[in-house]
Amino acid sequence: MSFSWPWALLALLVIPLVFAIWWLTRLRKRRAAVRVTSIALVRTALPGRSRWRRRIPAALLTLGLAVLAVGAARPQATVPVASSSATMMLALDVSGSMCSTDVRPNRITAAEQAATAFIKSQTGGPRIGLVVFAGTAVVLVPPTADTKQLLSALGGLTTSFGTAIGEGIATSLDAIAQVDPSVAPTGATVSRARGVGYADDVIVVLTDGSNNRGIDPQAAAKEAAARGVRVFTIGYGTDNPAPLACSSDQFGGFGGGGGGGGGGTFGGFGGGRGGVGNPFDADFSALTQISRTTGGTFYRAQDAVQLSRALARLPAAFTIVRKHIDIASWFAAGGGLLIAAAVGLSLWWNRTRQVATR
Repeated sequence: MSFSWPWALLALLVIPLVFAIWWLTRLRKRRAAVRVTSIALVRTALPGRSRWRRRIPAALLTLGLAVLAVGAARPQATVPVASSSATMMLALDVSGSMCSTDVRPNRITAAEQAATAFIKSQTGGPRIGLVVFAGTAVVLVPPTADTKQLLSALGGLTTSFGTAIGEGIATSLDAIAQVDPSVAPTGATVSRARGVGYADDVIVVLTDGSNNRGIDPQAAAKEAAARGVRVFTIGYGTDNPAPLACSSDQFGGFGGGGGGGGGGTFGGFGGGRGGVGNPFDADFSALTQISRTTGGTFYRAQDAVQLSRALARLPAAFTIVRKHIDIASWFAAGGGLLIAAAVGLSLWWNRTRQVATR
């Protein structure tokens, strides 16, 4: 719990002041007490009131004042809230390594099928956009609720060379900024207060290789984190080498004369950011760090079944966001009820005593 006006907590000093006034009042009453010859006569005339009856109203009054003082500081609680305007960008790796047949029939086909099933299951839910990246990143479909448009784009994926994970994240951020004014585009100066919660938008990166093109993925992740956009990453494929096989529709050419045999710059070989990283193995540590930086989650998917499961877990993570809500009204209501209860009990018990005396 945090406070918008923490200085208002100084109102808690009223409580010891009230106790001081009460003590002084009681002291004066003792000095002005009437002397009688027999205490027994007084006890007989006035029905006794147990000690807890005297202390309960005072305790309720004290607690009520304390609750009101805390409420004056405008407390805020972080609670899970269902998002009605969530946007999700699917950033899919279409590098040449997606032709690997370690996932049947090959990685790109299995990814298309899993993504298709996921999009169909989200009909009527969040807006979904589609970004593909290889040597660079392109927005195939801006965030939309049109399922048919998304499925049509998924059916026409073609492979290329390179693996630009950072470009995929940055391009997804810019696509989100087009539909959500609260998210600034990349390159803009961002000033985001601490503890304001996450945005309603997320990015899901599915890749089977290591970054070797474009901007550093960690730099892109920091851009996303500064905007409150979480990035969920999926490391796709097995560790077992397998032949490459893509259909004529999926084969987009890999440059440098690379054909089906995987020569040249096939799948990102021989170029990019330092030319490091195995283009056929996802960089799990880098993907995990991206997710940690942005508040997302990393998933491992070695086959089509695990990929479908990873995608199925996503809605619960991004349609329920944690937001700060002002709960000062709750404290005001609680404090008022406590004080009312203290006054009511005090008046009732004093009334009973007066009637008995008469």
